[in-house]
Amino acid sequence: MDKTSLYDWHRSNSNNIIPFSGYLLPVYYTSILDEHLSVRKKAGLFDVSHMGELIVSGKESGKFIQLVTVNDISKLKSGQAQYTAMCDLNGGIIDDIIIYKKENEFMMVVNSSNIEKNFQWLKSVLINDVQIKNSSQEIGLIAIQGPISRKVLQSIIKQDISDLLFYRFIDEIEILGHKALLSRTGYTGELGYEIYASTDSINVIWEAIIETGKNDGLVPAGLGCRDTLRLEMNYLLYGNDIDQTINPLEAGLNWITKLDKSDFIGREAIVAEKNKINKTIFSFIMLDKAIPRSGYEVIHGGSSVGNVTSGTMSPSLKKGIGIGYIDKSYYEIGANIKIDVRGKLKQAQIVQAPFYKDGSLYS
Repeated sequence: MDKTSLYDWHRSNSNNIIPFSGYLLPVYYTSILDEHLSVRKKAGLFDVSHMGELIVSGKESGKFIQLVTVNDISKLKSGQAQYTAMCDLNGGIIDDIIIYKKENEFMMVVNSSNIEKNFQWLKSVLINDVQIKNSSQEIGLIAIQGPISRKVLQSIIKQDISDLLFYRFIDEIEILGHKALLSRTGYTGELGYEIYASTDSINVIWEAIIETGKNDGLVPAGLGCRDTLRLEMNYLLYGNDIDQTINPLEAGLNWITKLDKSDFIGREAIVAEKNKINKTIFSFIMLDKAIPRSGYEVIHGGSSVGNVTSGTMSPSLKKGIGIGYIDKSYYEIGANIKIDVRGKLKQAQIVQAPFYKDGSLYS
């Protein structure tokens, strides 16, 4: 197992370290519930250094990014970020990623379990005048999420960050004497920021944020609440909700799949399948007292019509919630379905995402 540079801190403060995507990371420090609610009400600090960073540079780097991603980066300016995905020739999702457009290069932030796969695939389709480097081991990444995150961060940053907009970033910002990239994206539905810096710098910044924020209610947060928070927002998790057997349209990613832009890898296959898709991603809430889990079957009229890919007990709603795929003919907001929970059929209802709608994301 790999370890992030903060591993020793985690080991000293958590008794719940587990293997995750090849890394040893904490599930929680106090409890998943406490950390989840802290992020919703105050703030939480996450170590996400296991995520990968691939640097794409060269004269044709923009053309290359446009070729390998489904979204349109042509209008992206320096200092802006974009959520997108990469597909294979069959239209299957290789990974969902965030692209950062810097002055002279792009940074692709990829899921930890896919770093090497992505790197090798990108090298296999590389075009002239483009270079790609895997900088994942050199860059540390932490994320602060929650309504007070701006207040806590501003106390350790001299530069004013109050006007940093959603999906924007500041490169080469100074934090406690350390150079970093500060972005504002997030995966919790709350106001939040990411700090990319050298692994040595990340340790210093992490401890400073913990110390500075604790009096205002900030807590360190682990993998457990990271999952419950993203699920309340209906954010997809690679390996659970999407993978290379799923195309972006099935996954409800039409909004980032720009079929009218210049050609991209997988476009032809996606277009060919567009009118043949017979399943769709959907969100549901449990009406009976039960917790849905990945792999549970969706039942309608006594027949299996889909499956659950992610499910949990929502700490905010205090109800079971889930994401899955269902036969398109049974998809209707408000429709009742049943979930096979270990052999017992439990009542559920298809709902409009997200589950949680009261976040501070755009504060």
